[in-house]
Amino acid sequence: MLKNKKSSIKGAFFGALAGDALCLGSHYEYDAQKIYKAYGNKSIEKFMSPGEMMGGQTHGIGWGERNYHPGKKAGGTTDYGDYNIVILEHLAATANPPREFDVASLLPHWMNRLENGWGSWICTMTKETYAQVKQGVPVERLGGGSNATAIRHVAAHAYYDNEETLARVARQAMFTHRHPEALEGGEFFARVTHRVIHGSSPRDAIETVAVQMGGFIESKVAQAIAKHKEATDENSELLKEKFCDDLALTSMAKLWDVGRSEPIKVGKASPTQGTLPGSVYFILKYAENKNGLNEALAANAMVGGDNASRAIAIGMVLGAYFGVDAINSQWRETLDQWEYCEKLLETLPLLKEV
Repeated sequence: MLKNKKSSIKGAFFGALAGDALCLGSHYEYDAQKIYKAYGNKSIEKFMSPGEMMGGQTHGIGWGERNYHPGKKAGGTTDYGDYNIVILEHLAATANPPREFDVASLLPHWMNRLENGWGSWICTMTKETYAQVKQGVPVERLGGGSNATAIRHVAAHAYYDNEETLARVARQAMFTHRHPEALEGGEFFARVTHRVIHGSSPRDAIETVAVQMGGFIESKVAQAIAKHKEATDENSELLKEKFCDDLALTSMAKLWDVGRSEPIKVGKASPTQGTLPGSVYFILKYAENKNGLNEALAANAMVGGDNASRAIAIGMVLGAYFGVDAINSQWRETLDQWEYCEKLLETLPLLKEV
């Protein structure tokens, strides 16, 4: 894929943000068939407000029917996009001169944003960490035990050009989480994206980073590769299914029983054990398509569940691969904070010097 480094870096950030915004309308709706029917029996084409076309609410298994992002409208972002914008704002405020990423210096800005019209779902780990900060818990002990993926460091690819540094920043930006799987997931996608920015193909980057990290990551990537192979095999039953992607994701992690009647489909939910292979599946499936970035982001949104979490990973890797100009022009024009974020991105070290 021929592109310059600046386009790749910006593509990673805006690919993630556009993918997230595309999920605002269906975020936490676990019924892919309901989403498909609500959107006119076709794939999503434009940004939508929370629950738009679905009665204004989505069904978060275990959390009930509700509007998870009150105050947001079409073109806005979920809490995943919001967090990446917060980190971008912090990096822009600490770019002259460039310095090491420091969670302690981020906290006042994060607290201020949370307390003043956040407008999106506030996850349990965010609430827990907020309470910890108020209680004076030391920075190194912040966060809770959730294994949910929460990638927030995307703007750091415009600030740091060293893979080990980016791996560390990815973990630090997830300061609300302490679970090893969640932190490893963030590190994995940081390393993959860095290598794609520097010329690797998504497949090569995914495979080499998986081998390097080993353990949990390597097993989950192997699972995704196997599922991608099955879903694209002309002789497989999965390929023939109308909701192939939905079935692929739900098959890659066990069911958790929530209450008496609602088993949560972990492959579509927040835990990294499903989010990571699900994201890798979409990246592999669409990386070789001419319009692969946009197709992957739309397909991911249509599956539902915690699609916004996956969108950050998918968008940053494929955005880095295809470049910023590959993003759907309508989405570029209607993403609420495109101009605002672009101005901030342009102040970061690697975009100033390119």
